[in-house]
Amino acid sequence: MKLLAVDGNSIINRAFYGIKLLSTKTGIYTNGIYGFMNILNKLLETENPDGAVIAFDLKSPTFRHKKYAGYKAGRKPMPEELRMQVPILKELLTDLGYTCLEKEGYEADDILGTLSFSAEQNENVCVISTGDKDSLQLVSKETSVLLATTKFARPEILKMTPETVLEKYGLTPKQLIDLKALMGDQSDKIPGVAGIGEKTGIELIKNFGSLNGVYENINSPLIKEGVRTKLIKDKENAYLSYFLGTIYKEVPISLNFNDYKFKPVNKKETAKLLRKLEFFKLLEKYNLQNEPTEDETSAKSSSLEESELLFKKCRYTKGAVFVNLTENGSAIAFKNGFDTLNKEQTEEFLKANIKNIVTSNSKEIYKILLKNNTVNGTKESESKNEEKKENEKNVLLPLALFDCSLAGYLLSPDKSNYKTEGMFNEYIGVFNTKIENSKTENGKEKEESAKEENTNEELLITAAETEAVKGYLLFYKLKELLKETNQYKLFCDVEMPLSLVLADMETVGFKIDKTGLKNMDEELEIRLSQLLTEIENLAGEKFNVNSPKQLGVILFEKLNLPAKKKTKSGYSTSAEVLESLKDQHEIIPKILEYRVIAKLKSTYCDGLLKNADKNGVIHTTFNQTETKTGRISSLEPNLQNIPVRREEGKKLRKFFVAREGKTLIDADYSQIELRVLASIANDKNMIEAFLSNEDIHTITASKVFNLPEKFITPALRSRAKAVNFGIVYGIGAFSLAKDIGISRNEAAELIKGYFNTYPNIEKYMEEVVEKAKEQGFVTSLYNRRRYLPELKNSNHMIRAFGERVARNMPIQGTAADIIKIAMVNVYKRLKEEKINADLILQIHDELILESDVKDKEKAKRILEEEMQNAAKLKVPLISSANDGKTWLKAKA
Repeated sequence: MKLLAVDGNSIINRAFYGIKLLSTKTGIYTNGIYGFMNILNKLLETENPDGAVIAFDLKSPTFRHKKYAGYKAGRKPMPEELRMQVPILKELLTDLGYTCLEKEGYEADDILGTLSFSAEQNENVCVISTGDKDSLQLVSKETSVLLATTKFARPEILKMTPETVLEKYGLTPKQLIDLKALMGDQSDKIPGVAGIGEKTGIELIKNFGSLNGVYENINSPLIKEGVRTKLIKDKENAYLSYFLGTIYKEVPISLNFNDYKFKPVNKKETAKLLRKLEFFKLLEKYNLQNEPTEDETSAKSSSLEESELLFKKCRYTKGAVFVNLTENGSAIAFKNGFDTLNKEQTEEFLKANIKNIVTSNSKEIYKILLKNNTVNGTKESESKNEEKKENEKNVLLPLALFDCSLAGYLLSPDKSNYKTEGMFNEYIGVFNTKIENSKTENGKEKEESAKEENTNEELLITAAETEAVKGYLLFYKLKELLKETNQYKLFCDVEMPLSLVLADMETVGFKIDKTGLKNMDEELEIRLSQLLTEIENLAGEKFNVNSPKQLGVILFEKLNLPAKKKTKSGYSTSAEVLESLKDQHEIIPKILEYRVIAKLKSTYCDGLLKNADKNGVIHTTFNQTETKTGRISSLEPNLQNIPVRREEGKKLRKFFVAREGKTLIDADYSQIELRVLASIANDKNMIEAFLSNEDIHTITASKVFNLPEKFITPALRSRAKAVNFGIVYGIGAFSLAKDIGISRNEAAELIKGYFNTYPNIEKYMEEVVEKAKEQGFVTSLYNRRRYLPELKNSNHMIRAFGERVARNMPIQGTAADIIKIAMVNVYKRLKEEKINADLILQIHDELILESDVKDKEKAKRILEEEMQNAAKLKVPLISSANDGKTWLKAKA
């Protein structure tokens, strides 16, 4: 029999420190368990054992501690984030049918040693998995060790046999005990012989065979006098270390390997625990996604009857309908059945049922209707005049009923995706496809014979249909949870209508001047060539300036500039490193400029031209579920990241243009996050500063530095501005000092002065963190949540990050909510007033419209009014709109 024996503590430790900290939305840390299970599954695949034992240490003292009080003394305790994962891992392993062993008075190593010794005595095979080199002493013909190690910062598994041990150390596995007796082990506080390292220890064991051999030949000329003195002095410690370092092989456990064969999986408990840990991929791997976990499963959805899904076929129905868009059309599910529609049928169905539609991608559904000029159930005829087309285009589409992905995002904003399958497994979990053996085509029932191999007479439905059915059931659960977390209003009034707004923005797009952009691209190409020549002349040779390795050699070896960081792959040439060196050689500013120009050319000029359609229009994709703060992101291409700090970057805006007969209108909020902060913190001084309608940074500088406003220099205002915005992001003295180039003490005094000026801001910062620790989350003014398991972390750096987020998220999240509300209201009002203008871009606190020239004044007024009235804070929201034929002019 082949037995896999795993050192549980060793492997979960490696997994914990090798994977970034992960946690469930309820605050259960999971990275150690997740990594352990990945390693275990790989071991099972590669080794194919007949059974497995996972051995664990107990907290109680072992026979080694009783022999030597200093054994493992002073070792840093297991962090709480890891400690809490160990009992959960044991529970999961037991539910999966593995044997977990631990024995008071012994270590996991001793259990592994006992099992390996038994394998040798009974012609079995034992494979040990560990990260502890101590286990190499167990290697034999019957026992191999899979040693988890790290090579060049990458995890690696070394299979150690008697041959590989001999090759690596020049010693047999059992001689490694003698070596440890001489060397000791600092991590376990095994003393060894002071002054004897690995090289000397190996030489001694090779010459004399064992620890006994060394001391029996202590006067041998092969032992140097200094080494002999050390050996004689610490002989007692050497034999103590031999005892401590020897793995015990007679732990009182069962030696019948049949006891360790894989047991049946407890499906119910395993499924329950995997869902609790949010390990949905493992749930699928073990084929447990349909396993019930609670007796009251049927109560989780109004459509779960007696823990089974019973579907009867029906074409169309009143009430909620889940639509899963596919490449060829859609799959739909409703109260009494499901169906598959082609593209034409899908469009017809969407028009007829839009108000009842549930989906996981409402934006794509809106785009189907918008691109086909569908308005209130009609499709625009080509023969209608242009004026009527424009008027009907301005009719507001009805909203879909529910978008599961948007609901999932509000409930857990830290996930990477919100696919129906994953959310169903998380929130419901039970899916039994026992349904009637019938299929509907074009509204008629069609009987199909069950497949011969389908002994349960269950109809095999497509993946798309299955997803639609799951989505339909998921809808009810998510709606319930949104109400429980007070986010249903945010969902209905902001996120759902915003999906329509974004669909329209993506459909309309933003036109670019392709000719002008191509000319700029050529100019940048010429500038890059010039810079490259200048850089190579300064370097004294040609080299690849885009290669960090070659650049590192030029800068830090040939030009002898001080290297800041060096890794195994070479010198660091990051922007941070180069910025710190820009005054030390004229080549550095050239390289920095080269990088900026190269990025402008490749990412923006080339990227924008590549993404423009045949009419020169960019249709970016707006992502509503990506950021943890509620902000919208943009990709393919990212229009929210157009650079503005350098003149070349600003010029890019010149090539974003209005279509013929139209103009661009640009408006942004003035200091929205500071206004939100003043309102949330209810700070009287900051509120008064905003109500005075004066420059907030000048007022802040005046109060902090105790000077009349007329004496506030640009430098002092700049410092006050840095603190104003830094406080929003929870900045500390160290970061502030670095940002504005002052000492840490000066920065600390500046922050202290700021809080003296705005005392309620400091009070808010303290109270919001304490409340977050109690609740486990923070909210915006509109109840948008962000969960913060980091606040319970024992690591100071991670905990400090959680505190910064706790301070910032209510402010940034509220600002994100406000701009979304403004977008929805602007969009609605433009439609209601039949203004020929379209929202085409949002960048954080900035909105851009494209309007018919004749309607621009009305559009500007609507944009300003709706932005300023989007929220009622204790201070006014300020926004002013400008227009121009290009984005650059409209922004001016």
